[in-house]
Amino acid sequence: MSDAAQSHAELVEAFRESMRHVAATVYAVTTKDAGQRYGILATAVSSLSFEPPSLLVCVNRSASLHDPLERAERFCVNVLGLGNRDVAEHFMLPREDRFDVGDWTEELDVPVLATAQSSLICRTAHRHSYGTHTIFIGELLAARHREDATPLTYFDRDYIDISQAPQRPADS
Repeated sequence: MSDAAQSHAELVEAFRESMRHVAATVYAVTTKDAGQRYGILATAVSSLSFEPPSLLVCVNRSASLHDPLERAERFCVNVLGLGNRDVAEHFMLPREDRFDVGDWTEELDVPVLATAQSSLICRTAHRHSYGTHTIFIGELLAARHREDATPLTYFDRDYIDISQAPQRPADS
């Protein structure tokens, strides 16, 4: 690295390129507002605390889910597995069509993907605006997990199968 300062545009592009090379689990974040289902794909999701059990979800304010999630009392973070790639690809379509693919149910009045690796239903506990995003903190209300699923992982603008990653020999 040189001592020359990067312009804002250069810094943003370098940040984007850096983040493209961080493997991330793919999530379908969903909610209901005025009887209509909303959802987006996200990778900016993280566990927050075990007491109380909680997580955070970062959503761009320009995303179709943002305003409904601002109003919602509950949301679901569906951890997508390899078998949910069709759902992920379908979530890239216009909002009205997103729930046409996948086995969607309703639990605690939010859309839940029955075949997800895990589903974490949360009560919205806090909302914090920062930059272009809102950070939603959700306190866990219900959770379920499938033991046989491998997470759908996004890396360098593509989905990868981490179960096929080469194994390193254990140190002696």
